[in-house]
Amino acid sequence: MRKRSLLPTEQELEIMKILWTRGEATVRDVYEELRLHRTIAYTTVMTMLGILEGKEHVGKVTGEDRAFIYHPVRPKEEVIRNMVTDFVSRAFNGSAKDLVEHLLHTGEVSREELLELSRLPN
Repeated sequence: MRKRSLLPTEQELEIMKILWTRGEATVRDVYEELRLHRTIAYTTVMTMLGILEGKEHVGKVTGEDRAFIYHPVRPKEEVIRNMVTDFVSRAFNGSAKDLVEHLLHTGEVSREELLELSRLPN
């Protein structure tokens, strides 16, 4: 049996971005924001928030009107770092150098971005 990943899926990450921006939100809040970009069922949002809670990415408290209010438990930087580390490990055998070379050779990084990156402190 395949080990269940604790990393958020693409849809779960979309919800996390909303929670990181807002700080906290009800299922209805998340649902309404997602609907601005695509069609999604309210129950799907509710299920995904439950999954994110199981993965310990979100927590919840009961609000005044008895609706759950969800909030991020893990900081955005930690989640992104874990996702990048996992991707580099799986796709490039853990080599960040190979990832950067790939980005450069495929044109995914523009000259302007490369120049900007060269100015970053070590």
